[in-house]
Amino acid sequence: MDLTDFIRRLEDIAPPEIAEDMDDGKIGLVIEGKREITRAACALDATKYTVTKAAESGADILVVHHPPIWHAVHRITGLKKDIFLPAFKSEMNIYSMHTNFDHARGGINDALGEFLELKNIEYMSLGVIGDCTMSLKEISQKLGGSMRVYGDIGRLEKSRSEGGKSEGKTFRLAVVGGSGFDAELIEEAKEAGADVFLSAELKHDTIISQDIILAESTHYDLESIGMKKLAEKMGWTFIEDRPQRHDI
Repeated sequence: MDLTDFIRRLEDIAPPEIAEDMDDGKIGLVIEGKREITRAACALDATKYTVTKAAESGADILVVHHPPIWHAVHRITGLKKDIFLPAFKSEMNIYSMHTNFDHARGGINDALGEFLELKNIEYMSLGVIGDCTMSLKEISQKLGGSMRVYGDIGRLEKSRSEGGKSEGKTFRLAVVGGSGFDAELIEEAKEAGADVFLSAELKHDTIISQDIILAESTHYDLESIGMKKLAEKMGWTFIEDRPQRHDI
């Protein structure tokens, strides 16, 4: 497939025009390589590992979520060289679909809601909210054990015990992939009936200013789900590069 046609398919999935302003000039084709696309790879980030693995696998394009170039680049040395050199050598394209894939139907947040088996889904301005039948511990385990929870979780346990069994609606869970602990988003979730708000990169001032239960997972564990699903749907190779974490 020609690169232009391949990009057109990506833009059908995540139209660039629905991206947030912060992505202006940063998404789409970031590194241009060969024109003919026969094999594609996918990852959450363009790291030294994912770019090298994609190039070694013979991929003609690597599709990532986060833009690999966020700030102005005046030289390509050190880690930047290590990241991009394999792509330059193999003429591999690198394409980013960021907040446009966050907002797209079937994108990052839809995939996260489906992964957590949410029912009766409603859309927020960013993210989704739905009925969750899993306990917070079960959610954490499904996300790789990366979740921390702040707030009065006794309310949820009381609701579950009063129900007598775990089947059926237990609480309303709002999920936002990535860094979603925004005060307006949280307020929107509360107004929509959310009992728990799940996202990544929670700050202390947000914890102490909210009365809703806040569940914090990692950026990677929340957003890689959507990229894995995309790779599976499109027949691409997904390259895992989960950041090493040590609880000490």
